[in-house]
Amino acid sequence: MRRYSERFLVVYSGALTVALAAILLTGARETRTATFDEIDVQRINVREPDGTLRMTVSGRERFPGGIVKGREFPFDRGVAGMIFYNDEGTETGGLVFRGEAGEDGRPVTTGHLSFDPYHRDQALGLSVRQFGGGYESGLTINDVGDTPIEELLQAMERIRALPEAERAAAQQEFAAGAQPLVPRLFVGRTHDGMAALQLRDGDGKTRLQFRVDDDGAARIDFLDAGGRVQRTLRADDAGAAGDAAGRDA
Repeated sequence: MRRYSERFLVVYSGALTVALAAILLTGARETRTATFDEIDVQRINVREPDGTLRMTVSGRERFPGGIVKGREFPFDRGVAGMIFYNDEGTETGGLVFRGEAGEDGRPVTTGHLSFDPYHRDQALGLSVRQFGGGYESGLTINDVGDTPIEELLQAMERIRALPEAERAAAQQEFAAGAQPLVPRLFVGRTHDGMAALQLRDGDGKTRLQFRVDDDGAARIDFLDAGGRVQRTLRADDAGAAGDAAGRDA
């Protein structure tokens, strides 16, 4: 009877140990969710269970460089904000901002939200830029070209490693062969204060512009490749054309 009691105590203590371990493990799992009234950090990384980076929120000092498939190409962007990454851990857009008084005392501000196609850069951007005493804000849609973002980052890394005297020539050589980011459409407020819709050609030059100046004057401009206005339609022109059509009828 005594041996039976001892055996029972051993089994019982073992079961109790397993149950206690399960409770402790369950409790540890639950502590992964926490609530804070306030938290100060320099950078937050959001990752998938396998470690793939999906988003960073960071101040300027710890802001990431360009990241492609988990590999970082360090460089100083001079901004703070948030960067998004796709399922492969490659940058796919972000929200960045900066602002300070320039050397001349006038403010220099940038706020920019962008979204990138697969392994390309900034197909769509929403931004405000303040400089030279004025500001520009609006939506831009770009042609992104066929040069992969990894190739651009590798070129930047290679050029930065060159002696300073050789960098400018290397940058020009790479730019001549790479397909640049080309703005094709802009809608917003221009730096000179007009509300505008600008349609641009494959070189990024405005060829058709709908505009309303700050005094209320509205017009449509047709431009050549050199930026010279070839023809302008105003509200009065449309009225005159309608009157002429009525007379002809």
